[in-house]
Amino acid sequence: MIKVIAENRIKPENAKAVAPLFREIIAATRKEEGCIEYRLFTDPKNPEIYTFIEEWAGQAALDKHMAAEHFTRIIPKIGELSSKPLSVQVLEEFK
Repeated sequence: MIKVIAENRIKPENAKAVAPLFREIIAATRKEEGCIEYRLFTDPKNPEIYTFIEEWAGQAALDKHMAAEHFTRIIPKIGELSSKPLSVQVLEEFK
């Protein structure tokens, strides 16, 4: 099992523009094989921060997700609306 924490910092003036992109990638990703959980959270103290917390069955499922059409199309658009580069942590469960 793999967990991913991906933090996006969106310019405040782009909040309305990014919302449909987030909704689209969430809906499409949740249908992917190997996706256990895919949720987006906001920081109530800092409205620029949007954090995806993801759980994948394994590295192969994550790799397939990152090559999916919706991912390769939407993530660059989100990047254009960001104030900082995407920060990603890929974590494996401690055993």
